[in-house]
Amino acid sequence: MKNQNFKIVISFFCIWLTNYFSKEAQFISAFILILSFGILHGANDLVLLNKIKNRQKESTTVLLAKYVSAVLFVVVVFYFIPQVALFSFIIISSFHFGEQHWTRKLSLKNDFVKKTFQLVYGFFILFLLFYFHQTDVTDIVFRIINFRISKSLIEIPFYVSGILLFLLGIYLYFKDFRFKVKVILEVFYLIVFAIIFKTAALLWGFAIYFIFWHSIPSMIDQAQYLYGSWNRDNFIKYCKSAFWFWLISLFGIAILYFVFKDEKLFEAMFFAFLAAITVPHVWVIISMFGKKKESNILER
Repeated sequence: MKNQNFKIVISFFCIWLTNYFSKEAQFISAFILILSFGILHGANDLVLLNKIKNRQKESTTVLLAKYVSAVLFVVVVFYFIPQVALFSFIIISSFHFGEQHWTRKLSLKNDFVKKTFQLVYGFFILFLLFYFHQTDVTDIVFRIINFRISKSLIEIPFYVSGILLFLLGIYLYFKDFRFKVKVILEVFYLIVFAIIFKTAALLWGFAIYFIFWHSIPSMIDQAQYLYGSWNRDNFIKYCKSAFWFWLISLFGIAILYFVFKDEKLFEAMFFAFLAAITVPHVWVIISMFGKKKESNILER
């Protein structure tokens, strides 16, 4: 509950800040948050993989090679077939956001319905953001795929995902007790997200959601899986083990900045870079949640 209260309070604080921040200040603040907690929350993937697969330290080099290969593969796909890469990134990110948000909140045994709901929820969140910033989104997409999409390609998925989310929500209301208990609060969260996305600039709105509603909760889940609990000492352990991968990621972003000094072009390349490191990270987190589920079943 404390974590939920923190997210609500910090969200409204960020909304308040938006009234005083220029677009440039929002842009800088967003990058600071993403480069700190955003990158950090995915920087312990190799440590997680070692535990998930019960590997010894000697296998770290092999795991690193596979992980880096996955990142490079995404980069290559973005370069040669950016349309496919961008679409895949949206789908993968949607599921990742939905899974993180709902993993502990659903008791439904039907995995297909559960995962479909998680995908649709994450998809709706992304397109809720896109809906309020259609011009900026179409500009960024143009720089990534060299093709200007119509705004209907933002509006239609937004409305369709909203309808699907509503229908799946009705189903879960009658089939899942945990969902029924939390549904009013979850609707309130969606209203909070809408206010954030409507009020803030594109990157700032994304950063508020990405950091406080996704990255920090994900770090808590990861620390609990790795060390058994979330506290100051384990947070320090988490940061220490993630430090070098986090530093390498920052170095890669710095190279992007010096190569693409134009702010708008850099923004597009930055999202492409996030996609490259997100795809293998999502695979790791799915594996972690799967391992947790197995452990819970065995404990019963």
